[in-house]
Amino acid sequence: MSKPKTLLEDLCEHALSCGAQSIEVEYKDGREWVFARKGETAFGTANFESSSRDAKELRENLYAARKKSVRTAIGGRVWILKVGVYDSFGEDAFRVRIDPAPKLDPSVAPPFTKKQGQYLAFIYNYSKIHGRAPAESDLQRYFQTTPPSVHQMIKTLELSGFVERTPGQARSIRLLVRPDRLPTLG
Repeated sequence: MSKPKTLLEDLCEHALSCGAQSIEVEYKDGREWVFARKGETAFGTANFESSSRDAKELRENLYAARKKSVRTAIGGRVWILKVGVYDSFGEDAFRVRIDPAPKLDPSVAPPFTKKQGQYLAFIYNYSKIHGRAPAESDLQRYFQTTPPSVHQMIKTLELSGFVERTPGQARSIRLLVRPDRLPTLG
């Protein structure tokens, strides 16, 4: 089963859709205020009562992402969410940078697992034979696994930067690993 997006990821996705490069979260008057920042301009995008479940989830997301940056797929691209904390009138406030994930270095062998390599090899061979990317059901039949397992593997491959997809478009998996770096399909 795939991991649902966090509230932080949803807020960053909304900010990106507005052309922003970051978000800021500040506490004021019993509420958590979320601002999207585009250059020098900041504009409010959400606010939550500080005692609400959403506000608590958001703070948990922010503190966790402060310890370890978050990789997330938004709009068919992989992004890195980097959280910084600063003091705002005695309260923790947060700045979240939304950076595109670096592309794979073609001169270095990609660090995928044996199973991931087999999925990548299947995607490559299927696309070469059929002239289009496989559907998740094609992967399910070949690997004899469940739909949630296939979907999770595709999301993992996407977050690792090995493939990209166009959201909402069937058969849109595109391989980002050079064919000579793939294992033999076995």
